[in-house]
Amino acid sequence: MVMVEAPLYPGLGALYERELDAHGVGAAMLTHKWQPADLLAPHSDIDVRILIPEAPTDWEEWNHRLAAAHTAAVGRDISHKRLLEHPPGFAFTMVEADGRFVSAPELATWSLISGSVRDFQRWKSRAQMAPWREVDERFYRGILQARLGGRYQLAADSIDNVVENVAAYRRHCVAWHYLAPCWFAAAALATRTRCPGKTAALTQWRPDGLDGYAELFLGHADNRSDARPRGPRHLLRTAHVALEAAMRRVPDASSTVGECGIHADTDWVMTAGMLRVRVARWLYYLDPPPGVATEYLIRREAKELRSAAGTLNALAADETTPAQRLAARMARLVPTGPTTAGTLRATLALWHQQRSTVQDFLSHIPGDFHP
Repeated sequence: MVMVEAPLYPGLGALYERELDAHGVGAAMLTHKWQPADLLAPHSDIDVRILIPEAPTDWEEWNHRLAAAHTAAVGRDISHKRLLEHPPGFAFTMVEADGRFVSAPELATWSLISGSVRDFQRWKSRAQMAPWREVDERFYRGILQARLGGRYQLAADSIDNVVENVAAYRRHCVAWHYLAPCWFAAAALATRTRCPGKTAALTQWRPDGLDGYAELFLGHADNRSDARPRGPRHLLRTAHVALEAAMRRVPDASSTVGECGIHADTDWVMTAGMLRVRVARWLYYLDPPPGVATEYLIRREAKELRSAAGTLNALAADETTPAQRLAARMARLVPTGPTTAGTLRATLALWHQQRSTVQDFLSHIPGDFHP
């Protein structure tokens, strides 16, 4: 693996912006998750977030345009089937980001692709300075709970769309999909600060006795490590040991009281932001460009959809307010079992049939959760 060449990911972002414009998606700003130093060529994909001026009049039609733009961008080069592995992960309105409805720990990881530098820097500064809240605990502990205790499986990191050096990609997966995200989350929880990325966490958070592990995995990220790189299984065993030591520095979970309204607004926007791009993802997964594998991406949808359904049911509560009843109706439209191509097709048909409910939910302005 080599460190990313400066033009690659900025160039990829510019290409993506052009395709979105050409297909009428109407993005006011594009960002991606993680910092530039965290994107390692040729193995890191770019996880885009779209910010739009306002909610479209038809989210379904907007998603068709987004799927077409993504397909066109992937078709530009064979390497894009990995670099642009999936359509964007979230879509927000500029008002939602400016109104502090986007989760602060999520926004703290963003890097700007295109759009207003002034707006972006203001949002990032506010995200870094905001008081530590329960949403932070849930965000970072969720990263750990998804990977620790044997939940991370190297075999589940598909190599189907990897176009070069599979062995290096396997090492990348251990270092950058397992160890580094957990280190990032542990650092944030231990210091109660919102870390911007994986490289920053490995560089800045090094409790006594952990410096060697941080250096080792940074080395695997930028090819500074052993002359003969460790095999992925050996590296995985080392990662287990390193994270076991790191977790001893992480305090037990804490909660902050009196934040119900804040949580509800943020949870609504984050869930809507994720569901707003689902149709585009499903369209792309069901009809990918030639030579692009999406079966493993279809399986991955189950986790995010279960999480969304859980949040929607929590937002629905006793269905007292109109917003709670809308959340309950949307929850019934989200599948919670294993995801297959058939599941996605059926859900696309259901969402089209229940288009009014989906449109109302995705365009709803939060603030009506309590009677």
